[in-house]
Amino acid sequence: MRNLMHRRVLASSLALLLACPAVPALAATSAAANDLGKSNTSQTVSVTLVLKLHNQADLENYIRRTVTPGDPLYHQFLTTEQFSASYGATADEISRVQSFLRQNGITPGNVYANHLAIQATGTLAQFNAAFQTSVRDYQSADGRNFHRPSTQPVIPSVIADTLLSTAGLSTDVKLHPNIARADRLGALKVQGKALAATNVKANGTATGIPEEYTVGDVANFYNINPLYQAGINGKGSTIGIVTLAGFKPSDAYAYWSMIGLPVKANRITVISVDGGDGLVQNVGDDETSLDVEQSGGLAPQANIRVYEAPNLTNGNFIDAFYAAVSDNIADSISTSWGEAEEDYYPQMNGGVDETGVMNALHQIFLEAAAQGISLFAAAGDSGAYELVREGLGAPDYSTPLTVLSPSNDAYMTAAGGTTLPYSFNTTYFFGSGGGPIKSITHEQVWGWDYIVNYLDAYDPTPGGWKQYIFSGGGGGGVSVYWKEPFYQLLTSGIRRSEPHQSLIYYGGAKPQTIFTLPANFQGRNMPDISLNADPETGYSLVDSVDFPGNGVADGYGGTSFVAPQLNGITALLRQSNGHRIGLWNPQIYFLQSAFGYGPYSSFNDIRYGDNWYYYGVLGYEPGAGIGTLNVSNFNLFLHSGL
Repeated sequence: MRNLMHRRVLASSLALLLACPAVPALAATSAAANDLGKSNTSQTVSVTLVLKLHNQADLENYIRRTVTPGDPLYHQFLTTEQFSASYGATADEISRVQSFLRQNGITPGNVYANHLAIQATGTLAQFNAAFQTSVRDYQSADGRNFHRPSTQPVIPSVIADTLLSTAGLSTDVKLHPNIARADRLGALKVQGKALAATNVKANGTATGIPEEYTVGDVANFYNINPLYQAGINGKGSTIGIVTLAGFKPSDAYAYWSMIGLPVKANRITVISVDGGDGLVQNVGDDETSLDVEQSGGLAPQANIRVYEAPNLTNGNFIDAFYAAVSDNIADSISTSWGEAEEDYYPQMNGGVDETGVMNALHQIFLEAAAQGISLFAAAGDSGAYELVREGLGAPDYSTPLTVLSPSNDAYMTAAGGTTLPYSFNTTYFFGSGGGPIKSITHEQVWGWDYIVNYLDAYDPTPGGWKQYIFSGGGGGGVSVYWKEPFYQLLTSGIRRSEPHQSLIYYGGAKPQTIFTLPANFQGRNMPDISLNADPETGYSLVDSVDFPGNGVADGYGGTSFVAPQLNGITALLRQSNGHRIGLWNPQIYFLQSAFGYGPYSSFNDIRYGDNWYYYGVLGYEPGAGIGTLNVSNFNLFLHSGL
């Protein structure tokens, strides 16, 4: 690795501050896009038809029992075949859907092994007729072209008792990776090391340098080293990654080699879903690279399966998860992609309700839990305001509290973010020597308002620095779509949705209210568990697609790191315990409620910082969730069967 002791001075121009990555504004470019007319109805498209679960209440009860110590079904996970027999569509139901498709000239394709989805191919004209809709072409304000149904697709009565939703008729995709980089904060100068040299030596692959941390540093921070010392390295476990971008597997091996980490040879298998994605600069390959590098680095002897789909339709993400869970080879799966749950609302899609996508994902997450597959998703990098990252921020829009999907789902463990202790100053106002040093003395909820406060103290920029930095931070808040799950009902600190949360567009002749969210909704709180995610205390990665040459880049962060790190940790826990861990959430909330915090706890309480709205306090809060993980202690609790 390059000189890890250097003091990295980031670009000192305000222009770089303004160049933070964002998805184009959605309400102006998507909900209110320019209608170009009917799509070419002769074009062939692939659509996924999602079938309804059977006996969902029984399934939820079964899942709960698999993670309840002392229950006869504790750790009695299902195979895909057992799941499909009890909870999937019947052969008759599948046959009726296939017959309906053929009657409309549509060709049925793959039936997933879980009997919850059928892929089909036909022309847009055939799908328009079959589902009584009209797919039209649109152009967003920024010139992006896409097509989507202009009216709500209608599920015919002949299959209404079986078909949950269709996915694939819209190419208005908004899913994005949850990755952030310190370069957006061009005025900061990170100061020195965060760890004592003795702690760095505890793991030879660690650096102790903020912005250049490795998986070895993660092991130091969160007490993983005792597992390594006991011979636990992920052997016999399989990690799954669901992603919407390609990558070079050689980059992962280069990363592990760079930090001096021996790993299992030929451990990466790439499964192309819907044709895969390929390699294109700046479209998420860094995301996939870090997912593999981080998860596989924490569990160096585990196998890795990368389910790689394109990001072209609203069905690709569903297909990737259905493939990964139906295969039932991965013991744990993570994804770092997502979008605001409000993106699925009809107000954001020209009047067409797309919440069926969340419902389709929910079904596969239930299956994963029943099969013992632990799931992790990034909680987001836009603090309590997910829509801001997607381009819906001031001055054109109001900023309602919003959370990210699919981490909002109760059967997904939402991976939140913290900032580790470090020191910094600025060269922007004080020259190369920098100004007064600011120190973060405790691990805290990640929210870049701590940087705003520092910069505002030395430069009264009109409007303040918030306008450039808001709302970078760990995602968290209250879902207004999914209800509060059973495992949060007795948790102190759980919140309800706040009043007066509307998305308002101010860019027209008069303010336009796009939607108003329900107040006092008893919704699912997130995140569940957190680790370091602030790019200023972030990581190095290798991505030769975006960084030709040796591919090394540093100053990366985001909850995109936390999800695969938890994935890799789960591979260690699976090996240590001799079986799959299953759904984390009921287990960690029980441990937090029963045993709290302290030297023997599985968790470190995060009582400082905020994500621009939710503050770190004693116990649970929607900033860092339960807190950060003490992996060795968690492993001991799992062994105890408590």
